[in-house]
Amino acid sequence: MSNTKERKFNPLRFLSFKGPYKVLHMTWFAFFLTFMAWFNMAPLATTILKDIEGLTQQDIKVLMICNVALTIPARIVIGMLLDRFGPRKVYSALLIIMSLPCFIFAMSTSMLQLVISRLILGTIGAGFVIGIRMVAEWFPPKDVGEAEGIYGGFGNFGSAASAFLLPTLALSFFGGENGWRYAIAFTGATCLIYGFIYYASVTDTPPGKVYQRPKRQGAMEVTSWSSLYGLILMQLPMLAALGILAWKLGKIGFLHSNGVHVVYGILTAVFCFQAYKAWTVNAPHIREGYPEHDRYSFRQVAILDFAYFCTFGSELAVVSMLPRFFENTWSLTPQIAGMIAASFAFMNLFARPMGGFMSDRLGSRKRTLTFLICGLAVGYFLMGLLGSSWPIPLALCVTMLCSFFVQAGEGAVYAVVPLVKRRVTGQIAGMVGAYGNVGAVVFLTVFSLVPETKHFFYFIGGCAVLCAIASLFLKEPKGSFADAHADDEHVAEPAGNPAQPTVLS
Repeated sequence: MSNTKERKFNPLRFLSFKGPYKVLHMTWFAFFLTFMAWFNMAPLATTILKDIEGLTQQDIKVLMICNVALTIPARIVIGMLLDRFGPRKVYSALLIIMSLPCFIFAMSTSMLQLVISRLILGTIGAGFVIGIRMVAEWFPPKDVGEAEGIYGGFGNFGSAASAFLLPTLALSFFGGENGWRYAIAFTGATCLIYGFIYYASVTDTPPGKVYQRPKRQGAMEVTSWSSLYGLILMQLPMLAALGILAWKLGKIGFLHSNGVHVVYGILTAVFCFQAYKAWTVNAPHIREGYPEHDRYSFRQVAILDFAYFCTFGSELAVVSMLPRFFENTWSLTPQIAGMIAASFAFMNLFARPMGGFMSDRLGSRKRTLTFLICGLAVGYFLMGLLGSSWPIPLALCVTMLCSFFVQAGEGAVYAVVPLVKRRVTGQIAGMVGAYGNVGAVVFLTVFSLVPETKHFFYFIGGCAVLCAIASLFLKEPKGSFADAHADDEHVAEPAGNPAQPTVLS
């Protein structure tokens, strides 16, 4: 009976700033700041183009590619660091260190300086992965979907905040020719300050609870031969996405053909190294054998990879092209088209937490994810039917419906991620997150190749249909709706350094 009361929906509890809710709010705000910094160039691109002598539209395109190029490998690396050192240290370090390329970009006067600082700053996009583990440590399985949805939805809003806030700061508040520089530096300063605040205000786990770390370092831990082969194969799409980015840089003339081939060679060497590390780290222990209770199937991770490929990957791609689509299809002004297209991103505040909520409350995380992916497929097929003959209000409704399923699907994916294998949650979250960026690269490449926009939407819809079929083979995680994680370990007295305050309960 008491458990039933606990399961009643009480959204007001998330307004609390005590215990796990304090950690949740401080962590989503850290994610919010990373996205503000990551997307701080896009709304100021026109101003930057006018201010820096010799910069061209082609250069802006190069910088946009640089902004996402290193996010894919960064999410993998951050996932490993996270599992080893804990989210408190890694998130604080990321915020503090990434303030430096923000400042460098703000002071840049040449294309070389802009490219280098933008490449480095792109790694801040990996911050999302860190909070997934932190939130999972503080919330029980039965509530982790809602909590992760709030973390992801509110944090993702940082990109929209950049679009609305930074032009105002640059033009109205700071003013002058260098207003954009102060606006960019402002995002770096907030990251720098908040990095220290975050470090002083949170702990990795509730008092008395042990932080689970991987048994081995150097590659994701897997527990069977089939999982090991799957882990090696799943490296290929991520490296291929980087290869596509190199190819695009070559197509627009930023990289010479020889430079592109050098990148291909480096990526091939990286794959060989990753395969070698995965084998040497895991093969000896797989030969020894794992007890049944300690095993997990990598198939779970691969399905979640594909699901995030379709959800977050399509969101990044569609947000990039949607303003121009509305402007050209209905002959709208850029301002009106931008406002309508922004509805796709604004749904994050509601839809992503709702996806987590549905995963927590509908009794099956697997069926919830499958349903939302099916809705995503239908949404994109409807988007493919949009044309100038459609009334704009109806087109907007279709866009928002599609956006709901996209972002609710993201919430449902990360309601499952923390439950697959606790001690490697950071690495799993990193790989799944990286596949979201892989999806964006693939979908935007398709968009650049197809003759009509409707084919782009149909392609995403087709991928979603395949993903929905694959999700039928997802196993329901054990203890999906339990009051505590099955592998929680506790100590007699609250562990921790005096420098780590335990004032969260």
